[in-house]
Amino acid sequence: MSRDPRYDILFEPVKIGPVTARNRFYQVPHCTGMGWLRPRMLAEMRGIKAEGGWGVVCTEYNSIHPSSDDLPHPSASLWDDRDIRASRLMTDKVHEHGSLAGAELWYGGMRTANLMTREVPFDVGSFPNTEGQPFQTRAMDKSDIRQYRKWHRDAALRAKAAGFDIVYVYATHGYLLSNFLNPRINTRGDEYGGSLENRVRLVRELIEETKEAVGDRCAVAVRFAADERADKDGQPIIGERRDMFEMLAELPDLWDINIVDYSLEMGVSRFVKEAPLEPYMNWVRAVTTKPVVSVGRFTSPDTMVSQVRRGITDFIGAARPSIADPFLPTKIREGRPEDIRECIGCNVCYSGDTLGVPIRCTQNPTMGEEWRRGWHPEKIAAKGSDSRILVVGAGPAGLEAARALGKRGYAVMLAEASREPGGRVSRECALPGMSEYARVRDYRLQALQKLPNVEVFRESRLGADDVFAVGADHVVIATGATWRRDRFDGECYVGIATGDGERMILTPDDIMDGRLPADGPVIVYDEDGYYMGGVIAEKLRQAGLTVTLVTPSDSVSFWAGMTSERWRIRSHLLRLGIGIETAHELDSFDGGTARLKCAYSGALSEHAASAVVMVTQRVANDSLYRDLLDRVGGDETALPFSLKRIGDCNAPAIIAAAIHAGHLYARALDGGEDANAPLPHDREDFKETRVARPSEHDAKVIAPPSAQRVGEKQIGRDHRVGAKPET
Repeated sequence: MSRDPRYDILFEPVKIGPVTARNRFYQVPHCTGMGWLRPRMLAEMRGIKAEGGWGVVCTEYNSIHPSSDDLPHPSASLWDDRDIRASRLMTDKVHEHGSLAGAELWYGGMRTANLMTREVPFDVGSFPNTEGQPFQTRAMDKSDIRQYRKWHRDAALRAKAAGFDIVYVYATHGYLLSNFLNPRINTRGDEYGGSLENRVRLVRELIEETKEAVGDRCAVAVRFAADERADKDGQPIIGERRDMFEMLAELPDLWDINIVDYSLEMGVSRFVKEAPLEPYMNWVRAVTTKPVVSVGRFTSPDTMVSQVRRGITDFIGAARPSIADPFLPTKIREGRPEDIRECIGCNVCYSGDTLGVPIRCTQNPTMGEEWRRGWHPEKIAAKGSDSRILVVGAGPAGLEAARALGKRGYAVMLAEASREPGGRVSRECALPGMSEYARVRDYRLQALQKLPNVEVFRESRLGADDVFAVGADHVVIATGATWRRDRFDGECYVGIATGDGERMILTPDDIMDGRLPADGPVIVYDEDGYYMGGVIAEKLRQAGLTVTLVTPSDSVSFWAGMTSERWRIRSHLLRLGIGIETAHELDSFDGGTARLKCAYSGALSEHAASAVVMVTQRVANDSLYRDLLDRVGGDETALPFSLKRIGDCNAPAIIAAAIHAGHLYARALDGGEDANAPLPHDREDFKETRVARPSEHDAKVIAPPSAQRVGEKQIGRDHRVGAKPET
């Protein structure tokens, strides 16, 4: 199928200083939870994006010196020449497919406590760590500034040596350079503070010095916020930002524009829709002749074209859409935009960096598995036999298993008890703000329609006899989970009902089924800690009920902090007039009064309540699985088919886990891969390489021999702090 000519503009090459991007698709720098700790995983993942058609593929934030260490959140690094070899793994992968590779040079300042390196961080002044660590920065004097400029220049030269085509000056997101620009933070009395010209000086010097160092071959980009401070969404407060921009407008080769409010720039779909930065961008292109890139969780080709044609941006910047579908550009180019695996805006990808683990994605189960499992988002091994597979349950795990099995070429029967496939996704996407979660279901249903070897049977609730009667060779149970009416006290599940309380103890399943309390007040008891408690409270408030959200945590929606939405959830609930009670456990409920217990003092308090909604834990719907095993006395090998349970039916978790489980089952079937084999660590094999430890009295740091064997790609990744750079 040929490309729609409306989208031709997206595939025009764009010149960026001395280099040229093959199209307008630009994967902006984004964190991965991999960084310098996992260079092979990182390289393979970025390479897949280049293969998928992204014209520019950047690293995550790239530390220039050990005094900018963000662990437990892994960054990339360019500390010394060992990092050149590690980075070359990525640039080689990106260049294989004709794309440009970008490196974002980063210094954290008061946002980094240097917990791993124990180095003292620099900043404009002596400030407390803004991430809550009990450390402060040292105020930079002019010799520190000169040293920092040298570190930045040296890192730029290493980036060039590593094969990067674009080198960033990173002047936003609350890191060091943005603090120099900030008039409230930067009150220095020397030539680097005070006046606008002085506050811009360091950024100007870095742009000029970076261009002088690497500009013969590398483009120099600047990441810069278009507004001065956050206010109401879509109503930017520009302040001095335009004046700053005009002073620097023609110096770099490219501008990467974002905004101050990261919860809007990186907003979850519950609160932020596509292209939210446009009101902040409307002046930028008028001030510079250099190309501009910005983000907006773009998934619609029509929106992308509109952004370019109206002069909002030159490049379609993306982090999350490139994670959900690394082949998004290719699908548009080949005239099949309907096959795009659209980002749902859940920010589970971001949680990887927050938790210090490799990135994952709800929509794309292969994300983060490219190197260690060898998974590809668009390729999968052909079937290993002519087996027939029965998948019971068309929730996220079942849909993904059926899709991937069908793509392998198996004959698949997918049986769903209800009329509407999708399981929990179909139910949850009807809750306030959750509509984009339907993309999880819709992408897979559309894919199944193109697979004649997959049959979908709706309104087909199966019992054990039915499963045996089908005569399948393999049976996989994906029947989901149900919300519990009790709670877990740390050791066991306990009920909270006394008297007539049981009658008005509800769960999210009741609310999603339309069974709402007739009147309030209602307590939503949130022990789950993710998004469900908040959306259930909002649903009840929309029905006109008085609602209080109670949680044993110190924070509302604690785990939503991992996905950068906790602040928006709490502020949204407050605007709706929903009461909030943190650090309290639900002790009992008698139908009219709820007794709460302080999580710290144990003190009890009584609160009027006509109903309680328990957002606690879930119980796996595994009765069919157990019935099948009971037929053969629990001996799975006595069954005439292989039997497996996946997703929430196996262990309730987030939707991303269910999708991954379905995909893993499909890949592993018939020896496609060993699902029980341990995953390889992204590190050198110390069984093959013995590294001598330097004496504590020996000032010389010994580089592991494996770090020298570039041809074997054995990269030593234990960073040496204070080591003399190799020449």
